[in-house]
Amino acid sequence: MLTLLFSPDADEAAVLTLILQRAGFEVRLVTELDQLSQGDRPAELFFFAFTTEKAITSEFISQLRLENQAPIVLLMEAGDESAQIDFIEAGADLVFSRPYSPKFMVAQLRALMRRSSGLPYFSLPALSQAGITLDPSKRSVQVGKQAATRLTQLEFRLLYALMTHPGRIIPSENLVEYVWGYGGEGSQGLVRGLISRLRGKIEPDPSNPRYIMTDAGIGYYFEPEPDQQRMFSKTEKSASEVS
Repeated sequence: MLTLLFSPDADEAAVLTLILQRAGFEVRLVTELDQLSQGDRPAELFFFAFTTEKAITSEFISQLRLENQAPIVLLMEAGDESAQIDFIEAGADLVFSRPYSPKFMVAQLRALMRRSSGLPYFSLPALSQAGITLDPSKRSVQVGKQAATRLTQLEFRLLYALMTHPGRIIPSENLVEYVWGYGGEGSQGLVRGLISRLRGKIEPDPSNPRYIMTDAGIGYYFEPEPDQQRMFSKTEKSASEVS
């Protein structure tokens, strides 16, 4: 399981890497937050060991939580209980304080992953519909011969749900459950936002979609034969003009 470790302190990064590896994780280290989206594989755990000089805000964690469902773990200085509470409320799963016990951290990380474990993306089959290929192992989508584009976890869940039910209209409230799970923090408004972002990544003209279609007032569906769908629309329009 891949952990993305943000730690600007080289000595602490070396120690945390060993701890995470002992807990059963593969570790990729980054020293700048803008490196989070780099790499071919999606992270299955985010671990932020930040310092006063390179601090992380609760707003950053809140935005990361909206885009990902992987567990988020923080390591920060002790003594600021209100900040720890803000991070938990923003979406962090665990908050450790310095100094910390490596054995206790390993136990907590293993327990966290037991609670959050589900079907890993790499075990899902790749999907190919209407010239679009969705690759779970890299959490990426490729349109035709264009370069593959990385998806967030929520974008992936939504597109996977649509592509596994081609041509079938899925009500928005059902998509909330597909993407966020039962009792999750999703909403139909957030589904609309994800649909808009997905269209921006796969549609030739997002304002005139040919793959991700809307059934007004009901939900969305993936059009498995977009060329025929466009031809049908033109035929239907011509017929209405004649009548």
